[in-house]
Amino acid sequence: MLSMSICTAGARIGYLGPAGSWTHQACVELFGDADLVALDRQALFEALQAKTVDRVCVPVTTAVVGATPYLDDVLALEGVHVVAEYPKALGYSLLARPGTRRQDIRTVVAHPVALEEVKPWLDLEMPGVERKPAASAGAAAQLVAQGTASDMAAMGPPGAARIHGLAAIVNGIEEGPHNTTRWWVLGHALPAPSGNDKTSLLLTVDETGFQRSLQALAGSARVLAIYERPGRKSLDGHRYVIDVAGHASQPQIARLLARHVEFRLLGSYPRRY
Repeated sequence: MLSMSICTAGARIGYLGPAGSWTHQACVELFGDADLVALDRQALFEALQAKTVDRVCVPVTTAVVGATPYLDDVLALEGVHVVAEYPKALGYSLLARPGTRRQDIRTVVAHPVALEEVKPWLDLEMPGVERKPAASAGAAAQLVAQGTASDMAAMGPPGAARIHGLAAIVNGIEEGPHNTTRWWVLGHALPAPSGNDKTSLLLTVDETGFQRSLQALAGSARVLAIYERPGRKSLDGHRYVIDVAGHASQPQIARLLARHVEFRLLGSYPRRY
């Protein structure tokens, strides 16, 4: 679990519900199963802004599809920081109502990102099934559990079977480091330096200033990853989420933020990979 500096006793942790999602599983591994609050996408971020929850956990990048749809939700928040990251190699389970046989399944339901992650397996093992998107792995499992059809299955974490009364027909689908998701834990106060930290920045810049900003960044920190996001204002405007080594309190990164307003601090947190 995370240190007490990140999550204090009794803190309410919000996650993308319903229960049985990968984010639920990540929160259980990080914080235990007490004080977890399942919320839908809009309510999750509203609760964090309103401080009715202390932390939220959101999947932001995956090895298969890159940035998730939730990354832009995070960038729209104000007064919120990334306070931790959690990478996890996933292995999906094919979940169905008890008694369902694999050959009976005609429809597989999963989050759109999950459908991309399990696509190689489905193409090879179940090429004829219909693939339907769901809001989360928990929602997919819930849909299968509450339905009356015996020809539907969900893709999700093994723990969703216990929560929703389903059976795992196949386990370990696309399991391995090639199928890794990274979650961000969001809160309101940056943690102190740990000695091995990562800082995430948002660079908003037009084409004329892009090279200047990159040169300033290269002189201040070691770049670990860059994700381009939609500019939202014009074709020549760009936004980049940039991970660099080090903590925002280190002099070089602090000077960069003070001198270059095009960089916005998203968070500094202990590096997990």
